[in-house]
Amino acid sequence: MGRFRSLMRMTAVRLSAVYFLLFAICAVVLVVYVTATASTIVEDQSRRAISEELSDLAQVYQQSGIVGLVRTIDRRSRQPGASLYLVTDPVGRIIAGNVESLQAGVLDDQGPTPDAFSYERYADDTGRRYHLAIAEVVSLPNGMRILVGRDQSEQVRFRGVVQSALILALALMGVAALIAWFVVGRSALKRLDGVTASSARILSGDLSERLPVTGAGDEFDRLSDNLNTLLARVSLLQEGLQQVSDNIAHDLRTPLTRLRTRAEGALAAPPDVGEAREAMEQMIAECDQMIRTFDALLMISRVEAGSDQVIKSPIDLAAIAADVVDLYEPLAEDANAELLLDAPSSLTVVASRELIAQALSNLVDNALKYATDPERKIRIRVTLSEGDGAWSLAVSDDGPGIPREKRERVLERFYRLDQSRSMPGSGLGLSLVQAIARVHGGRLVLDDAGPGLTVRLDVPTEERQGSGRGDG
Repeated sequence: MGRFRSLMRMTAVRLSAVYFLLFAICAVVLVVYVTATASTIVEDQSRRAISEELSDLAQVYQQSGIVGLVRTIDRRSRQPGASLYLVTDPVGRIIAGNVESLQAGVLDDQGPTPDAFSYERYADDTGRRYHLAIAEVVSLPNGMRILVGRDQSEQVRFRGVVQSALILALALMGVAALIAWFVVGRSALKRLDGVTASSARILSGDLSERLPVTGAGDEFDRLSDNLNTLLARVSLLQEGLQQVSDNIAHDLRTPLTRLRTRAEGALAAPPDVGEAREAMEQMIAECDQMIRTFDALLMISRVEAGSDQVIKSPIDLAAIAADVVDLYEPLAEDANAELLLDAPSSLTVVASRELIAQALSNLVDNALKYATDPERKIRIRVTLSEGDGAWSLAVSDDGPGIPREKRERVLERFYRLDQSRSMPGSGLGLSLVQAIARVHGGRLVLDDAGPGLTVRLDVPTEERQGSGRGDG
């Protein structure tokens, strides 16, 4: 019973029940209308036939008198068919015809009978004692009465057959509907039970759980696919939040401890304006670095969570790359590096101007910080390309590179290689670029430059960005 109540709570089942009721009502109305119309047509035809036969008998009466009329009626009454004939004397005794008895009161009024009446035939071999008929009664001048009618039993049987067929059809439809509801509803409930079980595990904290997908491609699979994409996004944000919390707890503790140590040393040392000023400058530098770290974390969180609108529009990627190269060229000269641009004169893509400029700036800045070598001139190349439904932005250098086994880890927040821990930075540059790649539906790839490292941002064109965000 509980299963039935669950089925009836389903919208599809309730709609099916409503459709079945509407169809049944329409079928009943249609059958009743057709049956009534057919009966009316048959009755009209019978009354016209009765009128025509009475006209023939009237001519016989005029030509042959009462004797010829009675003989004609007696002869016709002996013929097989649905016609009824009856002649009675003034006191109601039957003189001729094929009717043994009539329903009381039929001969009392002249003219057509308003309704069908029952009668009994002579030598009836149909197994039924009483029949139904319609007729017309005529009184002769001498008081005799003549009844001419047509049997209506076939019409009654026709209505009975139609009614029985309608009842049987509705019963079969009801059984078929119940079977269909049970089969379809049971299948739907089974899938919903699977979704409910998965949802319960997700609510209990297991964000790795996913809703079941059968591969049928129906609305359940489409809903599960969308919710699984949402769950993957939530899981990614949850992991990022947990990672940020852990990294803040571990990696920001060192600069805070350093800041506190400098403040204590400044307070414990003898008063000296120069030393105090130097300590204050160092503490301000530490504070600036922490502010930059928190700004980077905040920007990564906003980009990944979508709290800020990411406005995509057609932009000239080549112009942005040229601006970034011009901006960092003086810094490259100071770092004994050569900054080159390999790009077409114009490359229009659909993306966020601010985020793409930020990503390219981070990649160039990382190359200048970690790839340069004071003993030799390092070449850094910014490359733009487009093809096969995607566009790429790459920054390559011929520096020391990153070991293959550590390339995935450098994308984690706050992770820094051992040789770069002494350099300024927070370890968030590549994490921010990866977040920008994801928000555009692309990916960040680290590869060999032979020698050196290539960091490439691959983004599909707007038509193929299945996971990118829409325009503001």
